[in-house]
Amino acid sequence: MQRRQLLGLAAASAATAALVSLPKTSWGRLSWPADPFALGVASGSPTSHSMVLWSRLGREALAQAGRTHDHIPVVWQLAHDPQFTQIAQQGRLIATPELGHSLHAELTDLSPARTYFYRFLTGTASSPVGQTRTFPAPNQSASRLRLAYASCQRWGDGFYSAYRDMRQQELDVVMFLGDYIYEYPASATRDVRPTTGGWVLSLDDYRDRYALHKSDPHLQAMHAACPWIVTWDDHEVQNDYAELHAGFSGLPVPDFAQRRRSAYQAFYENMPVRYADFAQLLKRQGDQVQVYGSVPFGQLATLYTLDNRQYRHRQACTPGNLPGGGRVNPARCETLTQEHRTLLGQQQEAWLKRQFEQSQSNWNVLGQQSLLGPRNGGPTSQSISNDGWSGYPAARQRLIDAMRTTRLKNPVVLGGDVHQNWVGHILSNYAQPDSQPVGVEFCGTSITSRNRATEAELAKILRHSPYFLYANAEYRGYGIVDVTQHNMTTTLRAVRNIRDPHSEVMTLAKFIVDAGQSKVQTH
Repeated sequence: MQRRQLLGLAAASAATAALVSLPKTSWGRLSWPADPFALGVASGSPTSHSMVLWSRLGREALAQAGRTHDHIPVVWQLAHDPQFTQIAQQGRLIATPELGHSLHAELTDLSPARTYFYRFLTGTASSPVGQTRTFPAPNQSASRLRLAYASCQRWGDGFYSAYRDMRQQELDVVMFLGDYIYEYPASATRDVRPTTGGWVLSLDDYRDRYALHKSDPHLQAMHAACPWIVTWDDHEVQNDYAELHAGFSGLPVPDFAQRRRSAYQAFYENMPVRYADFAQLLKRQGDQVQVYGSVPFGQLATLYTLDNRQYRHRQACTPGNLPGGGRVNPARCETLTQEHRTLLGQQQEAWLKRQFEQSQSNWNVLGQQSLLGPRNGGPTSQSISNDGWSGYPAARQRLIDAMRTTRLKNPVVLGGDVHQNWVGHILSNYAQPDSQPVGVEFCGTSITSRNRATEAELAKILRHSPYFLYANAEYRGYGIVDVTQHNMTTTLRAVRNIRDPHSEVMTLAKFIVDAGQSKVQTH
């Protein structure tokens, strides 16, 4: 037998021996009147040799079993086959009420570019089977990367038909770019499906709102299909918040720092992320966590994820000095252009530039929250949104300069937040419309979250913003990015009607970028 198989059998034997010695209340003797794995399974934070497997025991099942406040032993298994006849690794976790009965199995010593199957077991219950795949090793040749990018999935605004379609795409990874949940209560006048609970303020509120979103079968199926890389935007905490400055969503909160701590903990509990990145917060030793990071996909590409909420300066010149963002006139806001103002924070900016300097990848794909290029509405337009990159122009220029001065190969910026599709070129300097492009940008629409802009408004912006070549506000959906050594193809997938759970999903547009060109062409 191969050494890896022997090691796998040894690990399995050790885990089985440990289970035999468990006390009377062990995993094998718990009785569950309801399915404790009703929230599904997920994998994420992938590298060539590691993966995080996730699940969470549902509160309803715990209540029915009379175990809401108990510590529950759970076994996880990783196998080479979906029947689990070839166990690669297995072990035991304890689901605790202190962490919302969430489960995070952090696996190491995995084989690169290898498909695995996984599940969780407790008593009479077995979770759905998930499938995941490690990335190729950093020094390994990779012929193709196929990823999806998505964001903004407000529950009440529509059905998750986009994930039903995404499930059919045979992806290597999903990059989720923020607004996984929304903190608002139900909207009685427009909700397509009921949003349970009121304003999301406490830790239990955030846990319940995640559980609502994760109850969707199409979202569950997509999580179980391949690994996810996740970051957040504002609605995982509060609309338009900035660092420790509260945003504005119609309900003042007396202790925003505590609300943010609760929200950050709930994010950890409900996402396939590593404990070490949240340890300081979870141990009550501080408020900071790390969501940003990078991972190579063989020699083909490096994927970066950024955090534009936790470290940013407060939005400049919001009308009425209200918290959060708004529309501002740049000519009447000196603060807007101050050089020191940052969206990512000094530490993250410096880290990102070092990453660019060290990159050996043919493609460099940045997953971040918003639209990078400014939307120019013409000479009569006198306002911009101060919450996105246009509200931090010096920080945007530093990011672009870092791409340019490090000679970063084939930069691609993916975004979300604006609930519209935008496709364009990243200019060396947006203040000089004839400056050379250094990369390309694909900002995605939302999974469900609504948009009020009209196609006429977008057409006007396109006329006055020549670095953009496509925009659409009508449809919800997601994007697919297909990367090879020679080119990258981006396909925009659109749901015909988010109010119809059986809606058709169609291709809205398709674009191609040749390696070394920094030019988007219609496919």
